[in-house]
Amino acid sequence: MSSWSVPVRVATPIVMPVSRGVAWLSGAVVVGLALYYFTGVDQGAYSVFGADAHVHEFVHDARHFLGFPCH
Repeated sequence: MSSWSVPVRVATPIVMPVSRGVAWLSGAVVVGLALYYFTGVDQGAYSVFGADAHVHEFVHDARHFLGFPCH
């Protein structure tokens, strides 16, 4: 009988400085809040773009799919 040695792979964690982790987390929060605003809050009447409803119409079906009421 022969014995085969199988190499064992050990996962190594990703090491990241705290400042870089905070920067990634802050960026993710900003992007997430922007997506939430444009998908769930922007109604056109009180939009950051004035009385323009282009953003609202662009994400209109996604709003209903995600359960946000709009009219």
